[in-house]
Amino acid sequence: VLALNGKITEVGEKILASNGKEVDFASALESCEKAGGTLATPMNEEENNAVLSIVKQYNKYAYLGIKGDTSGQFKYIDDTPLNYTKWHKYEPNGKGTEKCVEMYTDGSWNDKKCNLYRLTICEF
Repeated sequence: VLALNGKITEVGEKILASNGKEVDFASALESCEKAGGTLATPMNEEENNAVLSIVKQYNKYAYLGIKGDTSGQFKYIDDTPLNYTKWHKYEPNGKGTEKCVEMYTDGSWNDKKCNLYRLTICEF
């Protein structure tokens, strides 16, 4: 397993990396795309745990590559339906007003507004 001080982690076919910076969702997505990747998007428990290992390293919540629409439905950034979720108890609860998803330091997910500053974790 490739690991560089917990800042780069390999999981399955993906490489996850964080610059340790906390920015809003649009900036996080943009910095990942500029680097040739996208925001970390866990597709299974193993990938969720790999993202969690970086979240724990920095002890900061992180945005995931998942977006909600006005009806409160969540999809991957590329508009494909979610095939794996790890919502925190009683989440998502924003009813379409919270369109971004953050990962808590326990690995569970919460729907959140997109203008808050969260850890940037990219996947390649």
